[in-house]
Amino acid sequence: MIDESRSVTRTARPRDMTGERVLVTGGLGFIGSNVVHRCLELGAAVTVYDCLDPRSGGNMRNVSDIEARVEIVLNDVRSLEGISACIRGKTIVFNCAAYTSHPLSMLEPLIDIDVNCKGTINVLEAIRRFNGDVRLVHVGTSTQVGRMHSSPVDEAHPEFPRDIYSANKTVSEKYVLIYGGAYRLSTCVVRLANVYGPRSNIRNPDLGFVNYFVGLALRGKSLTVFGDGRQLRNLSYVEDVTDALILAAQSQSAAGEVLFAVSDQQYSVAEIARAIVAHIGGEVRFVDWPSERQAMEVGDAVISNAKIQALLGWEAHHDLASGLGRTAEYFRPRLDAYL
Repeated sequence: MIDESRSVTRTARPRDMTGERVLVTGGLGFIGSNVVHRCLELGAAVTVYDCLDPRSGGNMRNVSDIEARVEIVLNDVRSLEGISACIRGKTIVFNCAAYTSHPLSMLEPLIDIDVNCKGTINVLEAIRRFNGDVRLVHVGTSTQVGRMHSSPVDEAHPEFPRDIYSANKTVSEKYVLIYGGAYRLSTCVVRLANVYGPRSNIRNPDLGFVNYFVGLALRGKSLTVFGDGRQLRNLSYVEDVTDALILAAQSQSAAGEVLFAVSDQQYSVAEIARAIVAHIGGEVRFVDWPSERQAMEVGDAVISNAKIQALLGWEAHHDLASGLGRTAEYFRPRLDAYL
């Protein structure tokens, strides 16, 4: 059983952002829109840059309550001209834009390369050419690692990704670090893992199993777990990782670094499914692995957050019970906008 009493106290909070001019690529998606909301709360002026690709989870509903307070640019990171125009004059860039589906990346690898590799190069080139003083925080993913060779996984763990999306996120991370070193830019990569919470895509199973399970539970449907569901995962509530991204932008010590921003809490996939059912609804159903999914499965993924705690003083503070409760509270009156 899950010990839902586990929680930690946050030891660092983002500072006031009054005077900051922030650009969030992918700002209509799950992570990006939560960054947008948090930056506004902290006093920043925010520009949202997103192409609303239906395959990547962007949703205008994610900013409908703040639309009048932000600048929204509907364009693609694959446009160097478009991203260059938006990067001029900014003080912080959060690069949350990505083609995020593991299965689709295997079916459409060239699109994944265009968005995750060429798109990142465009962001970096725009910074190099037009705004070398900006601070860039690039969102990475734990799936860059692939299967664990040692436990827990940390930032020095070797990377053997098992799908095209994860491989291209590995490549884009290296671009960010190369540009930072070669051109003396302030760049940082924050890798995330199994983030859940408000404004996520709860309709598409290819964009994260936890949020998809939440969507099923809200409709009282079955949550399908492949195999026995014993593989372990770190789970993080979106508000916690949003603060980690902002702290990375505000800290000079984060420049040039790769950081895992993950909760200390690890659960099996089966435990996660049962907790969602207990707190939201639905039922759990176990089925055999589809062959195409099993080929990408990495097994246990137990990740250390020791580096980001030491460097930035960041710790997650939402346990699974409170995170699921807040997630359900957000979605229940808004289901029509997300399903």
